[in-house]
This record gives sequence, structure tokens and C-alpha cells, in this order.
Amino acid sequence: MSARLLDPSALADDFRAEIRAEVAALPEPLTLTGFRVEGDGPTQTYAEYTRRGCEKVGIRFDQRVLPAGDVERAVHEAGSDPGVHGIFLYYPIMGLAQDRWLRELVDPRKDVEGLHSFWSRCLYENRRYIDTEHTKRAVLPCTPLAVLKLIEQAEVGERGAAEPLAGLKACVFNRSEIVGQPLAAMMANDGAEVTSFDVDGPLAYVPSHGKGSYEVRPTSVDRATALAEADVVVTGVPSREFPLVRAAEIKPGATCINFSTLKNYDDDVVESAGVFVPRIGPMTVTMALRNAVRLYRNWHS
Repeated sequence: MSARLLDPSALADDFRAEIRAEVAALPEPLTLTGFRVEGDGPTQTYAEYTRRGCEKVGIRFDQRVLPAGDVERAVHEAGSDPGVHGIFLYYPIMGLAQDRWLRELVDPRKDVEGLHSFWSRCLYENRRYIDTEHTKRAVLPCTPLAVLKLIEQAEVGERGAAEPLAGLKACVFNRSEIVGQPLAAMMANDGAEVTSFDVDGPLAYVPSHGKGSYEVRPTSVDRATALAEADVVVTGVPSREFPLVRAAEIKPGATCINFSTLKNYDDDVVESAGVFVPRIGPMTVTMALRNAVRLYRNWHS
């Protein structure tokens, strides 16, 4: 058995074609403004990926490199500028606690990353729309959304169902506020039983199956058990100390996805996995651009 390698670039191309057509149909050019500070290699790379992605779909990208102390004022100004339709922040900017505050300063109507608490409440309460008429869809955080779209592309679960991941078990190594925590919640909202691991230990995200949102419970499930039972394994550990996930640990045929910039899987994982996705970068940017179009339509239609 050898895993099918899923290329995120190919799926991103399909979404970009849809986004390009939607952008062309808008009554005005769409402008996305990105803020970052000088001197961080990964954020520079991410910003360059954003620029290329915008170029491919016809969105104007305005990248601003500023001293950390100037970002707050610039975000306020972009929020009140009618010529700016989306805002992207490239972290880290000022440090963990202050960056959390910066996320709250982004106007949720322009938050293409979907990280403002307005959108987080929608996610954690499993509210898919922001209006009573169900015409304005909520925005989801772009990296977890990219992971879900790749899971769908891997033909895991029942596409189009109210709970497409119902009956499946998942294992997520990462519980950050930006990716791991919302991802576990989104998978549970879609019906999966999720075991979430971080340095503080495991938690279980249990779906409510039609009764609203999920529940988070303490669990004693260890890594070995969670991996052996998981239909989907998602890793995002930014540490070289993380013990690589090996073929012998996973359920045969499992879908394995890595969103960390570092290697989280042993090379032999392809001998047991059904689908392997070693990176998701192109899809993350594409989902942010998809969010930009959705935000514009929500508030300009």
C-alpha cells in the first residue's frame, strides 16, 4: 500500500478559477492590504504567496512593511478606508498577547483571515450565517478551512451532508488559537470525534449531532490510542522536538495532513496512509481570498 499524495496547488487552482470569475463580476476592484514587520523570513514568504495569489485572481494587493509600533494605527486607518476591502496581518508582529489584541482591531467586515472574535463566536457556536434570512455566510479562519477542503478532496466523509465527517475519528496535534483550536471545533461541528493534543495534554471535542455546537471534555486518551483509531490525522507542531508520526502508529488508510512549516511525519508514513498531504500553503492563501470575496458580498450587496 502506498499513499496517494494530494497536491494542494491543484485544488487551489480550482478554487482560484471560481474566485477569479467572482472578482471579475464585482462592481469595483477588490483591494487587500497586508501588514507585516521587517525581518521575519516566514512572514515575508507568506506575504509573497499572498501577492502571487491575488495577482492570479485579479485582486490588488497592497503590502505595507511597518515598525511594530505603527501597525495598530495603520490597521485602524485601513478599517475606515472604503478603498480597502480586506485586511491581512502577518504574525508575529508585537508578541503573542499584543498580537491577540491586534486581531481584535481588525474590522470583522474586512477580516479575510477570519480570526476576529466576531467570527470566532460564529464558529464556536456553529452559526453558519450572520443574518436571519441566511443570505450572508459566516467567514471561517483560512488555515483550518484549507485543511477541511483538503479532507473533502481526499474523499473523506460524505460530501454535501449536514455533518460530512459524522462517524469518523480525528487526531489533531496543535491547539493554537489561530489553527489547531478552531480546526478541532470545525471538525466536531462537521460530526467528527476529535482528540486534540498540545503541550498541556489531550482534550476531546465531541460533536452534538444536530443539537448545536460541540462539547469539549477532558480525556485520558494517549497518542498511541488516538493515532491508531484516527481516520484523519492533522499535525501542525512548529518544533523539531516533536516525535515524527510513523507508519506503524497510524490506522491503515488514514488521511494524514501537515500544516506545520516543519516536517511532522516520518518518511515511512506513506506506506500506511491512504492520502498524504505534506503541506497546505497554497490552499491557505486561496481560502483567505475566498473570504475576501465573501466579505465584500456580505456588506456591499
